[in-house]
Amino acid sequence: MTFLPVWPIELNTLFFFGFLLFCGALGGFLAHRVKWLPSITGFMLVGLIAGPNVLGIFDHESLAQASIVVDIALALILYRLGLSLDFKALIHDRALLLVSFVESALTFAAVYFAMTWMGIDPLIAAVVAAIAISSSPAVLLHVSHELGAHGPTTSKSQALVALNNVWAFLVFAALMPALYSKSAAPLETMIWAPVYQLLGSTVLGLVLGWLLHLVARITKNATQYTFALVVGAVTMTLGLALTFGLSALFAPLVLGVVVRTAEKQDLIAKLEFGPAFELFFVALFVYAGANLHLKEMMAFAPAAALYVFARSAAKWIGVAATGSLVRWPKRRNLNAGLILLPMAGMAIGLANNVTAQFPIMGAEVASIVLAAVAVFETIGPPVVARALHWAREVGDGDDDDGDDWTQLHAQTEEKDEHGHASS
Repeated sequence: MTFLPVWPIELNTLFFFGFLLFCGALGGFLAHRVKWLPSITGFMLVGLIAGPNVLGIFDHESLAQASIVVDIALALILYRLGLSLDFKALIHDRALLLVSFVESALTFAAVYFAMTWMGIDPLIAAVVAAIAISSSPAVLLHVSHELGAHGPTTSKSQALVALNNVWAFLVFAALMPALYSKSAAPLETMIWAPVYQLLGSTVLGLVLGWLLHLVARITKNATQYTFALVVGAVTMTLGLALTFGLSALFAPLVLGVVVRTAEKQDLIAKLEFGPAFELFFVALFVYAGANLHLKEMMAFAPAAALYVFARSAAKWIGVAATGSLVRWPKRRNLNAGLILLPMAGMAIGLANNVTAQFPIMGAEVASIVLAAVAVFETIGPPVVARALHWAREVGDGDDDDGDDWTQLHAQTEEKDEHGHASS
């Protein structure tokens, strides 16, 4: 028996989580020394240097050990994004729904035809096109908070990002039967597996969302417990989703939507996560930087480059053109599409889902998507920061056209009392 550690030493998840935070903080500090560079870029650069591609402090096994921390971070971010969608107000904002639907459909079509033109199998092209609809909530939430951005473009962009992720998941679920068919799965699996994931994730988010809402009402005077209630509900949602084979991406998003829709008073929907929430952003983006697949990026560079171009053009043109039709202000039309460009958590999660269930097809899907994610996560934060500046919403914001989500909800509630629909 010995009191000394066994050699070679095996480091644990706690160390890797601490290392993610420590190095990420240094990366953020260095990024702040460059005025135009968002701290997210600093986080990712540190992760890239420390990861398997450069110094190798993190290997792929170490990253896998730390994945649960990243899953919690992403679930909290998706929950926070879900709070930007009030379903009761959403069904009255036909302009927002139209812009989101057209932009998402155009993105799918543009990426699908670009991939088939490159010789990619049509089913794989459809899957990567579905994933292309998604947008990164973490980049928008972090950059807008870092810059103090506030206003109609910021609030509408958050709603568009949330809807992007909903559309992406729905289209992805619709393609699952074809993937099962190509892998010679039984007929019952082809039919019921996607239905189980979609409905099960929705029901899970609904049940725990209502539970969180009811408990928040009971404990509304004990605000010191609010943050713990939210984190606990999100973590339970994540844990149950993983236990029952549901979507760990869609269920937390539904949880946030349910809480925001259920509340008539701002009990937890307007919860400010504060500086503690920064820990999750740091861990998420250092992890993302360490997970960049440079070999796949090089191998699928032509397809990924066309993917990036087609997706970027479709999102920007889709929002700008449709926004003009519904008479959104020009400043919002030109900048909201740029804010949708970053692509990360939902895209990586869906790509990993395909890889886990269909390894052969998933390898090609993941290679194209991860190569594109690397590009979007590199250029995305500076683009979002610049778009928010162009929208003139950095700092105190510019609410002069006054149709942010809160005002729309208030108008909806007021008009519904008189039996009229909100415009």
